[in-house]
This record gives sequence, C-alpha cells and structure tokens, in this order.
Amino acid sequence: MYKYSKKDKKILKKRTSEFKYQVERRLNGDLTEDEFKPLRLMNGLYLQLHAYMLRVAIPYGELSYLQLKKLAEISKKFDRGYGHFTTRQNIQFNWPKLTDVPKILEELASVEMHAIQTSGNCIRNISCDHLAGINNEEVEDPRPWCEIIRQWSTFHPEFSFLPRKFKIAVTASKKDRAAIEVHDIGLRLVKKNSRIGFEVYVGGGQGRSPFIAKKIKDFLDKKDLLNYLEAILSVYNELGRRDNIYKARIKILVNELGEEKIRSMIEDKYKNFADKKLELSENKVKEIYNFFKLPITHAKNSIIPKVDNVEFKQWVKQNVINHKIKGYSVVMISLKPTGKPPGDMNANQMNELSQLSYDYSFGEIRVTHEQNVLLPHVENKKIYNLWLKLKKVGLSAPNIGLISDIICCPGMDYCALATARSIPISQKISQSFNNYNEQKNIGGLKIKISGCINACGHHHVGNIGILGLDKNGEESYQITLGGSATENASIGEIVGPSFPESQLMGALNTILKTYKKHRISQDEDFLKVFNRIGISEFKKDLYDNPQ
Repeated sequence: MYKYSKKDKKILKKRTSEFKYQVERRLNGDLTEDEFKPLRLMNGLYLQLHAYMLRVAIPYGELSYLQLKKLAEISKKFDRGYGHFTTRQNIQFNWPKLTDVPKILEELASVEMHAIQTSGNCIRNISCDHLAGINNEEVEDPRPWCEIIRQWSTFHPEFSFLPRKFKIAVTASKKDRAAIEVHDIGLRLVKKNSRIGFEVYVGGGQGRSPFIAKKIKDFLDKKDLLNYLEAILSVYNELGRRDNIYKARIKILVNELGEEKIRSMIEDKYKNFADKKLELSENKVKEIYNFFKLPITHAKNSIIPKVDNVEFKQWVKQNVINHKIKGYSVVMISLKPTGKPPGDMNANQMNELSQLSYDYSFGEIRVTHEQNVLLPHVENKKIYNLWLKLKKVGLSAPNIGLISDIICCPGMDYCALATARSIPISQKISQSFNNYNEQKNIGGLKIKISGCINACGHHHVGNIGILGLDKNGEESYQITLGGSATENASIGEIVGPSFPESQLMGALNTILKTYKKHRISQDEDFLKVFNRIGISEFKKDLYDNPQ
C-alpha cells in the first residue's frame, strides 16, 4: 500500500494543527456553528442527531494492521468502543467529543490516516474493487490508479468547492465489484489491441433522482487519465447547479443535457488542454505501482484443511475466495452477524483482526463497499486455524452474498436527515433468516436498506431495496425490486404503496414466496427470476392476493 512521503506527513501535521485552532475558536464562541460548519466538513466532522460524527478516510479500502489497531484504540479512548464501516470504504465514529477531535486527527496522522475528502462538496474518498490485485479477471491492478487520482484530487484548488459532493470508483474487471455505474465517474481498465486504457462512465448516482451512468468513452489512454478527469470536473464545475441542492449532482446535468451533448462538451474541454499539463509519465506511474507489489509467491502444496466440521465447511464455501497466487485464498469476513448493526466492529474485534492480519495476511486488511472486510493473502493450510480465531471474536458468520449480508445506513438511530430507522429492520431480517441452509436455499440476494431518500444504504440498487419513510408521523417502508450495482447495473422498481413496520416482514416473506414459486431451478437467483418474470407477479401477490 502507499506510504507517506515527508511532504505528506508535513501537510497532515499542519492541517491537524490548523483544525485544532478552529475548534478552539468554536468552543470559545469566536465562531458560530454556521461559520464552523464548512471548516469541520473539510475535516470529516458532521453534526448528527445526537452528537458529532467523524468519518475517517480509508483510500480504496486498504488498511494496514497498525492502522486498524489505531482505529481500535481511538474507538476505545475517544468514542464508545466501536466503529462503523460505510459503503464508501470509510469508517465512522459516532460519538466523539468536539474537544477530542483534534487529538483523534493527531492519532490518525501518526499511522498515515486522516479525515480529508470524507465530506463536503469535494471529490470524496476514491473507492475500488476490494479484490484489486488479487483476482485473475482484471487486466491490471487498479489500486495505483486510485492513488494517482487521490493525489490529484486532494486539495485541488478548482475542485475543493464543487456544486455538490463527487464520487469516483475504479475497477479493472468485467465483473463489477466497485459499483462504478452508480458513481459520478466510474472507470474500468480494459485491454484493446494489446493496449490498456480506461472505459469512462459519467453521471451515475442514487438519492432523490437515481441514474445509471452513461459510458462516454470506450478507450482512454492511461497517460491521459488526469487530463480527462480534469475536463469532466471542469465542465461540471462550470455548469452544475449551485442554486438547488437537489439538482446539483452531475447526474442531473448529464440527464438534462443528454449523453451526446455532455460527451461533446467534455471532449472539447479535453482538447483545449493543449499543454497536456497533467499527462502522466511512465516513470510516475511505475513509481506508484511499486507501492502495490504483492507480498507473496506461490505456496507449494498448500491446500485448505479437510476438517469434519459443518460450520467450518459452510464458512469456507461462503466466505473463502480463490486468490490469483496458487496456495493462497482471500478470506471474506462478514460484519453482519445475526442481530448486530451491519458494518459495525467493536474495539476488541478490531484489535484481534489487526493481530490476525499480521499473523495470517502480511499485515493487510481491506474494506468492501458492502460493509464487510477481508484478509487478502491467507495461505490455504492456515485457514482452519484462522477460522477458529475469528469464531472466538464473533467474526465467522458464513453469509457473504446471502440474504442476511445486508447493506444498511445508520438511519434514525444516528442521522439527523433520516425519516425512519434502518438498523432495527436489518436486525429483524438477519434474525428471521439466521439458518445457513435456509439462506442457501434462497440463494444469492442483495438486500439494501436506507433510512431516507438520500440512499446511503444504496436501496435503489438492492435486489430488494427498502426505503424508510415518514408517513403521517409514523415509520413506513417502501420496497423496490430488481436493482443491481454490478456490471448489469439497474435501478429497482417500486412495487407500490409502502408498508408499516408491522407488515414489512410479512411483505418480505411474500416476495420470497413469489420468487421461489417462479424459479426454474435452485441455481436461478432472485435477480434472474425478477428479470425474467417482471414486477407484476410480485405486485399481485403483495397487494391483490396477500399471503
């Protein structure tokens, strides 16, 4: 992973000192909350429903064991002993005191971490395929390109105050694990005629007006990446709405201008960069790539132990993925145990996982956009011993990709914008479907829950999406079906009127009965059935023939 230079460390030290002074001015009454707001947002600090919330950047989802250990220490010392991993591969602390935030930033800086680019109308934390560099499908490792974009975008003088927040995701596989088509910019590394470059997608996003991104370029030379990104951001910065927060995202601009018009404007802007000021040299790219070399070689005759233990076998089947290097595996660790808030990890678990990553995975951990974590390089012969240790600390749920592997925002338990609770709904679902064999019978299924229309829980692209609403002062839940954040991205369709919480589980069970009734075989998952039969059968069973 990337290591900070002396310059990086100096910048962070200065930034932390600056914010410490700003906090002192706020506490002394020299700054009003309105004056303090843009300053705290530039440092990842939100004012939530009950307290401040600090969002810490985990660029492209990569953590070292030392960084995770530090996060555990911070959660215990300055918060309530846990952290919440988000759909942007970040971590949030929900209860820090304002007086402690500068100390937290100092602690983060000591392990090359910060909270920059996690909030405000800037280019946010760059996200990536969590299997980058360790799967056999990709044309090359996309992580160095995430780092190049991160360095370009951090403190960019033109793009620090955009019309609205801006999100970029990068992948290098046909199989999309980074949800690039629901980002403001999505990049996919592709190989054409023995050359590697980028497909470029623009204008995806969720929230009040969800859109799937448009592919505006089939092939962009790698050396031209930053110039092209600069062109896109410049067009958006000039034309994006600043008078209406609900129409300020680039997705609205793309939708209003049309695909051809926005492509033409971006190309014109790109061509006008006559000096090619941001053209990347091979030496610069190679320098960045050197930070991302795999720490392993083949492990001869290393196989996963054959143990007569049903739980272990289930876990291996569901949570262990082939590595590109023979003799190693990728171990997915679910943060969705039965009845727990999705994405949460307590300080003890963070400490234990930090040590396990050191002992079993060369000190590396990754965070996924689906609110789970993984150990990327585990030798096969050590997997059983690793599982035993994960089981001791409650990190062995065998449910990756199944119905209880739910994406969920904090909802009204924490967020001032939320209109309904989301965590209790996810807990009810995981408790109702806590039997592994029952989950396997249902098959691959993505449930995603948001507590408001801002869609932090990605409900629009859930196979089953659940949106919390306020209906006459009571919580109500709207259901969408058929969404997907994969390479076949789609926005879910609303089935009809929302359901009160008391009827939501019944509605979910009805949807599953309809799906099972119409599937042709055990291998036909929910999304395949939905795409084949459409929404009408689900509507009929939900509203005309309730079960």
